[in-house]
Order: sequence, then C-alpha cells, then structure tokens
Amino acid sequence: MKSEIILIGPIGAGKTTMGTLLASRLGLTQYSMDDLRWDYYFEIGYNEEFAKYKRETEGFWGIYQYWKPFEAYAVERLLSSYNQCVIDFGGGHSVYEDAALFQRVQQALAPYPNVFLLLPSPNLDESVQILNERNGYVPDDKANINEHFVRHTSNYRLAKFTVYTKGKTPEENCSEILNLIKVIE
Repeated sequence: MKSEIILIGPIGAGKTTMGTLLASRLGLTQYSMDDLRWDYYFEIGYNEEFAKYKRETEGFWGIYQYWKPFEAYAVERLLSSYNQCVIDFGGGHSVYEDAALFQRVQQALAPYPNVFLLLPSPNLDESVQILNERNGYVPDDKANINEHFVRHTSNYRLAKFTVYTKGKTPEENCSEILNLIKVIE
C-alpha cells in the first residue's frame, strides 16, 4: 500500500491549500498537478496549435475533451514519479467520461488508500453554488465545468474518503484528514 495523500475535487475546492497544510504538518513535499501537468502533456505530443484551434472552434468543452487523454497520462506519470508526499490534482484530473481513460486512472489510484475528495457540502446544489461564488470568474461556457465535476461519478468512485469543508477552517479540515489517515495506517 502507498502512503501518499492525494487530494481530488472540483476547481476551487481547496485542494492546493489543503495540500500545503498537510505537507507542512507532516513534513512532506507537496506536488501540485497544476504546476506539473504541461510538462507531462508535452511528453506525449500535446499540440498547442491544435488546442488553440479546439478552443476557438468548440469553446471550453472542446479543449476539455482534447485534454482528457493527456490528463490521464499526467496522473499516471505524477503517481509514478513521486512518493511519500502530498499530491493535489487539478479539477479535471479525476473526472473522465471515457471509460478506458477512467479505468486507467482508477488503476493508477487503486494502491493508494489516502485519496480524499474535497467538496464544500454533501448537498451537490449547494456545493456548485459555493464553488461558483468562490471561483468568481466565468469565461465563455466554463461556468458549467464545476457543476460537471461535482455531479460526475468519477470523483466519488475514485475517492476513499470525502471531506466536506463548508463551515470549517482549513486547519479543521486538515485535522479531519489527518484523523482519517490514522484510521487506515
């Protein structure tokens, strides 16, 4: 079994903030997918010009679909590159519509008992509302992406634990995660 702590969830759920707190409390290194993803994408042929074309002709959802195979690879690559650390995924790195891509990510995460889904609330409508308010920006049709991430089954199937953050400080959420980790050690 792997000892890494992996944080997943929609955009603005607090994954990076929580990762920083956990890494500090545990004396571990934190790796953020948002910082590393582009290097991984380019390793397998990510094409910026094609991505730009997809964005211009199909909007955000077009580029989102183009990213998915690169995101699955980035998950596999990140997990194989680092150990004894805290990892926070990007919002889309744990959501897959394509069954084969989802299965790849599911297999990559299978040996990790500490996969935490961060959401504001168990009420999905409330989570979407909180995240939309928290994120504060809505380019083209991107407003619906967090609703998609909140409602899609991928996060729930990948997570071993769900932590609801509404009404709690980051430190309280960090302590909750640390207590859950102690249960499985």
